[in-house]
Amino acid sequence: MSIAESHSGIIGGIAARFRTCPATGLQIDLAAERLIKANAVAAVVFLLVGGVFGLLVALTRWPAVHLLPADMFYLVLTAHGLDVLLLWILFFEMAVLYFASAVLLNCRLAAPRFAWLAFILMLVGGVLTNIAVLQGDSSVMFTSYVPMQASPNFYLGLILFAVGALIGCLVFLGTLVIAKEEKTYEGSIPLVTFGALTACIIAIFTIASGAIILIPTWLWSLGYISHIDTLMYKLIWWGMGHSSQQINVAAHVAVWYAIAAITVGAKPLSEKVSRTAFLMYILFLQLASAHHLLVEPGISAEWKVFNTSYAMYLAVLGSLIHGMTVPGAIEAAQRRNGFVNGAFEWLRKAPWGNPAFAGMFLSLVLFGFLGGISGVVLGTEQINILMHNTLYVPGHFHATVVAGTTLAFMALTYLVLPLIFQRKVILPGLAKWQPYLFAIGVSGISLFMMGAGTLGVSRRHWDITFSDAALSFDYPSAAFLMLGLNGLSAILAAVGGGLYIVITVGSLLFGEKVTADNVVEALGPMPTRKVSEAVKEYGNAGTFHLPGTYILVAVFFTAFVLYYFVNWKYVSDLWPMG
Repeated sequence: MSIAESHSGIIGGIAARFRTCPATGLQIDLAAERLIKANAVAAVVFLLVGGVFGLLVALTRWPAVHLLPADMFYLVLTAHGLDVLLLWILFFEMAVLYFASAVLLNCRLAAPRFAWLAFILMLVGGVLTNIAVLQGDSSVMFTSYVPMQASPNFYLGLILFAVGALIGCLVFLGTLVIAKEEKTYEGSIPLVTFGALTACIIAIFTIASGAIILIPTWLWSLGYISHIDTLMYKLIWWGMGHSSQQINVAAHVAVWYAIAAITVGAKPLSEKVSRTAFLMYILFLQLASAHHLLVEPGISAEWKVFNTSYAMYLAVLGSLIHGMTVPGAIEAAQRRNGFVNGAFEWLRKAPWGNPAFAGMFLSLVLFGFLGGISGVVLGTEQINILMHNTLYVPGHFHATVVAGTTLAFMALTYLVLPLIFQRKVILPGLAKWQPYLFAIGVSGISLFMMGAGTLGVSRRHWDITFSDAALSFDYPSAAFLMLGLNGLSAILAAVGGGLYIVITVGSLLFGEKVTADNVVEALGPMPTRKVSEAVKEYGNAGTFHLPGTYILVAVFFTAFVLYYFVNWKYVSDLWPMG
């Protein structure tokens, strides 16, 4: 074989392994692309299943409907938590990890076969745990507290899923090493990839916590271990249960930066500050797990106060930084795009008709105002006692995991479809409305559950009327109104979620093929420019003239302070002194 033929063969092999994205100019590894597609599709399927279960839960909590009997309610509640808190989100996050490494760094994916093994283990584990729940002997809820015991396959499925997720994280880290060695990027890794790395590091901590507690619990369910200490179980389990949601926070913040960059050309106000905020997540965010244990008598007050006050506030500071830098970066970009009049022209004339941008910005606002403020309230030991183990808790994490993470991932889907799946979004008119419908519905779910929780409604009780109880008990009448409004909000959120499923699946099956001629049009309304400028070029925004952002931040802090001290007033009413 001649040198020319050998060179031609190498070039042909590289060309066969990669394709060039016509919008971004990035070299996309086809192995990574296939894995992104597989994980994203699995995620959407589990979202559909978990969303149906969630609607059934809300309709049962609605006293006027009260759809399911007690045994089915707890079965469905267990399946809902499993499918939406764990399976939908982590499958999508695997797709985000592969995108943020192989695609954004222009390199080949490390060990694609291991990545497929990870996908298969996650899929088998997820299906196995669902089957165990649906068989009726594993209605232990998402927390699965001992001494309640589920089927051995319930724990085995979670272990297989966790092992698969761990392998996926290692593939991501290996891809970063390959990109560094092959010098496919210059300088530091991009901010979006840095955010994904943060999520990966937290995921490894989370999976380790899960292994430490789930493997012995699986052996306990098989009869090989006679006893699991309940307090030890809770302490270690929440190292997994809460930290798994911190993976989501890091991932969806990275998604905010990515969507802002692609849709309006936003650059962070300061790369160093944003990276420092992500670093705070790694160091401190998992400590917030302690707020689930604040009423446990076996844990010292010093431990509780340290974890939920001084240390956790450093993680809160990280979120506050992102809460300012993301809208600040958007404002800086919009002013650079020509929208310079007044404090808010940049916001009024943002591409609200683009579902990717709309979903991202709604996620940012709802996560901050609903999830962030309520999270600090729950994480304060003295105030926590007001709403611990009430409906306020799921109200809070619907604001973080659903309004924050799920809405951000939905928004990213509208860019993934044309860029990775190479399909135009069908029903563009409905797609424009989908994020708003889902956001309004989820906001109602969160607010009305937090309202019911403030009135004392129990977190997991099947029937707030206590119709079959030997001793009667009545919640305030407003609690019934709250759960009725929660049911209506759940229906609206289900419509928005259903539209997302229809648009996503329909686009995959029937969407027009994306080519170099129509890819920018397929990405939706955005300023006229090359998309590659947003994705491939990194740096600082270069300005701090952000009057609109400063006003928004001032509004946020005002709401934060008022709500925080209102709850301290509630505590003083509960425990009067003198």
